[in-house]
Amino acid sequence: MSNRRVVVTGFGIVSCVGNDVETAWRNVVEGNSGISTIDSFDTTGLTTTIAGLVRDFDATDYMPAKDARKVDPFMQYGIAAVRQALDHSGYEITPANAHRVAVAMGSGIGGIATIETNYGKYLAGGARKISPFFIPGSIINMISGHISIAFGITGPNIAMVTACSTGTHNIGFGARMITHGDADMVIAGGAEYASTPLAMGGFCSARALSTRNEDPKAASRPWDKERDGFVLSDGAACLILEELDAARARGAAIFGELVGFGMSSDAHHITAPPPDGEGARRCMSTALADGGLNPSDVDYVNAHGTSTPVGDIAETKAVHGAFGDYARQLAISSTKSTTGHLLGAAGAAEAMFSLLAIRDQVVPPTINYTTPDPACDLNYTPNRAESRAIDVALSNSFGFGGTNATLVFRGFS
Repeated sequence: MSNRRVVVTGFGIVSCVGNDVETAWRNVVEGNSGISTIDSFDTTGLTTTIAGLVRDFDATDYMPAKDARKVDPFMQYGIAAVRQALDHSGYEITPANAHRVAVAMGSGIGGIATIETNYGKYLAGGARKISPFFIPGSIINMISGHISIAFGITGPNIAMVTACSTGTHNIGFGARMITHGDADMVIAGGAEYASTPLAMGGFCSARALSTRNEDPKAASRPWDKERDGFVLSDGAACLILEELDAARARGAAIFGELVGFGMSSDAHHITAPPPDGEGARRCMSTALADGGLNPSDVDYVNAHGTSTPVGDIAETKAVHGAFGDYARQLAISSTKSTTGHLLGAAGAAEAMFSLLAIRDQVVPPTINYTTPDPACDLNYTPNRAESRAIDVALSNSFGFGGTNATLVFRGFS
């Protein structure tokens, strides 16, 4: 195996808590929820009428208007996050290095808004009304394709799709492209736009979403006894991953090192984790082993923490299983309490928040934690951020189909 080390040199984000890194992070640390009532379409008949909507976003700030019209909003969000991240990192893609740059960006659901729109056109006027850009503007792999074209990137171009662990898997496999020598820099993350009638209707039919419609900002409440489901959110996030020596050679600011990556499958149920959280436990333990770390080396866990009755208990049991007696000494929080669940983009946003927690030595809070659930018995950093020494942070993502992924980051100095 290669001894090439992977560091993070930049971030970008579009989200309901902010369309730039520092705004989003400030709102997460201050516990400001981004959840609101859906006003982009008529929600009559839906049991859930709230979501984490991206506000005040103009795609033409990041791409030509003619190009923006050809792609689904999830791709617009992804391209915006990438432009931010490249600017943040100071990395310049040139003809000389473009073949050593890779893209690993995916989505959990993809261009469902574009699918809905074009199906409506088909029903109204037949096949001739379907846009010629329908397919390339909606299929998931084209987010990486459009990014590669926009920035002249000629290295590997992939788009992993693993539901709510998509962003995390893309970061993990992006890092492996660096360690295996396929690239020196990787743009990795995820993007999502699923606050549409069909997607919301599907999640409502599955009874997966919170129905706390009268109080949107209190709806996402991981580990609280009164939690009743997750809150769907839109957005995108990405990290710039670089090989350590290359980053040093160009004088890049380094925000942390990706030291561990773990994966597992529950093989249990299409949407629910096993009650004992065994798949998640193995995933975390594998990530720690990959990084050569002991459980006691970890200071902070950014949990998957979706605010679902079953999932939060399973993750709590998984943390107990992976960390043993040390579990009670961990600082744990779910930033989904403020951002909602960005589905395929969640893992990338939460990886970014984990690194910012290391940078600022602060644990972001789990807001809306008012009634403890006896089955969830760890330190979830309730309601207020906590200043704390953080050198190692672990970030979890678990998706439908029982797919699990964990990243471990360490501070760099």
